[in-house]
Amino acid sequence: MRKFRYLKQVVTLTLDAEHCIGCGCCLDVCPHAVFQIYEGRAAIVDIDACMECGACARNCPVSVISVDAGVGCASGLLVEWWREKFPGKQQGCC
Repeated sequence: MRKFRYLKQVVTLTLDAEHCIGCGCCLDVCPHAVFQIYEGRAAIVDIDACMECGACARNCPVSVISVDAGVGCASGLLVEWWREKFPGKQQGCC
């Protein structure tokens, strides 16, 4: 199965990199490799891969990550599944 993507340019994920301590927890818990560590701090490297599950924000020990976790991940995955399963057909929802 190909890599699922979230809806482009709608993700609510933010990172206050200035206050990041570079612990790497966000890398460890993110299922889609949205983050990398650069120069001792986390950086968002693929924001459209974020499915807004909230694991990064819940596990950040200094609370520098914010995301509105909710139905975004389910909606994005369903839309992508529909496109893959039924190419060229209009979506029945969303």
